[in-house]
Amino acid sequence: MTLRQHAAVNVLAGLALAAAIAVAPVVAHAESRLKQRPPEAPKKLPPVNSHVKNLDVLFEALRAAPDEDSARAVEARIWAIWMKTPSDTVALLMARARVAVEKKESDVALKLLDAIIKLRPDYVEAWNRRATLHYMGNDYVRAMEDIQEVLRREPRHFAALAGLGLILEETGDNKRALDAFRRALAINPHLEKVPEMVKTLTEKVEGRDI
Repeated sequence: MTLRQHAAVNVLAGLALAAAIAVAPVVAHAESRLKQRPPEAPKKLPPVNSHVKNLDVLFEALRAAPDEDSARAVEARIWAIWMKTPSDTVALLMARARVAVEKKESDVALKLLDAIIKLRPDYVEAWNRRATLHYMGNDYVRAMEDIQEVLRREPRHFAALAGLGLILEETGDNKRALDAFRRALAINPHLEKVPEMVKTLTEKVEGRDI
């Protein structure tokens, strides 16, 4: 057998976000289906000061953005706050992790992110980056554990919620995947591809309107 279509994916139960997430062994998607990446920070980010009040205002502006260009500008400022490193050491390690990812050296990137999290467990973006790497490496259990840490520190992290939705969809839990995608869209209505995923999953979970 050459396709992973027939490979069973065992996901441990017991992770909790708003409620317990229990995923039974399911059949993986065919290899012909390209894996979707969770939303990531744009390459260029504006300089901002990291303050909770700034984030509160920005999230309100993101929900109320009248068009895509406005939304992208606000989203970039949110990412800039999330990406702002708490120390020069963390900044250096994050830069090295980014280079390792670009070189497809996932093991190196993971070790660097491990070091950042050990040094500054309050730095949310290190958890999010590590979750993405675990997801891309098909380690859904560790990815979900890291997503849990992200959302515990920043419940409005729409990228982490979208990543959660992707994992749940790929492991066959369409109902909870739909919930995660809807939560992500409630925070950021301008997420790319997520509205289409919500439409598809809504038809699967709730049926078509008659």
